[in-house]
Amino acid sequence: APAIDYLNAIDGVGREDLFYGYENDDVVTPLEDQAYMIPFLDMCESHGVQVLSTDYCSTPAKMDDSFSRNAAKGYISFAAPERDLNVIPEYPKSPFAENSEDVESLAEAKNFLYLINPEQYASKVAFLSALSKTNYDVIILDCFFNEQEYTLSDFVSLRMKSNGGKRLLLAYMSIGEAEDYRYYWQNEWKTNAPEWLEKENPEWRGNFKVRYWHKDWQDIFIKGEHAYLEKIISAGFDGVYLDIIDAFEYFEN
Repeated sequence: APAIDYLNAIDGVGREDLFYGYENDDVVTPLEDQAYMIPFLDMCESHGVQVLSTDYCSTPAKMDDSFSRNAAKGYISFAAPERDLNVIPEYPKSPFAENSEDVESLAEAKNFLYLINPEQYASKVAFLSALSKTNYDVIILDCFFNEQEYTLSDFVSLRMKSNGGKRLLLAYMSIGEAEDYRYYWQNEWKTNAPEWLEKENPEWRGNFKVRYWHKDWQDIFIKGEHAYLEKIISAGFDGVYLDIIDAFEYFEN
């Protein structure tokens, strides 16, 4: 049965690897895995929650197929050619379902760009300039550029698509892991871990599981004066894209 309170509290859900990338990049996701995921996504759509689907594929024909399959389900989608989410795709030259309409909610969006790793850009100015020249309805980016905080002035031009329409800016926010390159990290935690800090994620070095329900972690991340979420709000993002929401599985296992 649907969790109505949860569905009413969110505007969208993110799903990776739905049609491509579940086992290997640029490879079709097994049909049985698609069949497991799609009913949950359809449940979200039927309750007014927009699905944002990210497939990992780089072959143009497969990228086209990803866009087509997602659109047929009513999902907005992004075909990421790199797993590191570090590039504005060269293909297609224009975003799928490109439009010049103002987008003020996820329900109005027809496409999005997911780019949280700006490693290919020499400066924050260069990164923001490249993004501002695109026509994506929604851009998901990290709330820092190489640990430089964004400000309200940084987003003045980025809020407008190149074709003149308004767009949404969402900040990537990993709520189930602490990252050792973030401003809040203290080096002594690796040898004298606080009560809420768990083991390092073996698949993502520098990321550590957290007891996300612990007050001390929430004070760092959500509630405190210098909390991560407060920095996102101060920068003027329109919302957050939450990652590691399945952190409960680690503690169940």
